Amino acid sequence: MNEIASRAQLRAGFLRWAIVTVPLVLLLGLAAGSLVPAGSQNAWYATLAKPWFTPPDWAFPVAWTLIYVLLGVALAMVLDARGARGRGIAVSAFVVQLVLNLAWMPLFFGAHRVSAALALILVLLVLVALTAWLFARIRPRAALLFVPYVGWLILATALTWEIDRRNPGAETLVPATSSAQMAI
Repeated sequence: MNEIASRAQLRAGFLRWAIVTVPLVLLLGLAAGSLVPAGSQNAWYATLAKPWFTPPDWAFPVAWTLIYVLLGVALAMVLDARGARGRGIAVSAFVVQLVLNLAWMPLFFGAHRVSAALALILVLLVLVALTAWLFARIRPRAALLFVPYVGWLILATALTWEIDRRNPGAETLVPATSSAQMAI
């Protein structure tokens, strides 16, 4: 036996990371998604002209749940690669892209800033591709887990682009929030 750690020990290390990262990424995603109503539950969004390829409301939570689970697993794979060159920068890129990801829903659905959300998602798409590349240098299988994410982001980018194009001045269609002030 010339191995430093057995396969069972290596698997246990990965599982320890996954027990933390998968629920953490999933809960962060669910928390960001619960900050503002989305889909048909959002009166502003319901008034927007949308393209024919807009997915049904049920597809969004299903897709994002799967994506967040896959991202948590990918992160666990990279975190488990102790001593790997580039691990710190890969994890840092992951954190930055996740923060941008979590900021998109409040920006689009809450602040009604379609053009800003489009700019954000374009930056996010580039950063996700960079993160996947950095992950591939450490754990190629971890990078493969980004494929559904990139695919969904491409769809979301096209959808945001079309909504922005079809709805000039979308920020003004419906008031962003109702006022709780009383007039005396």
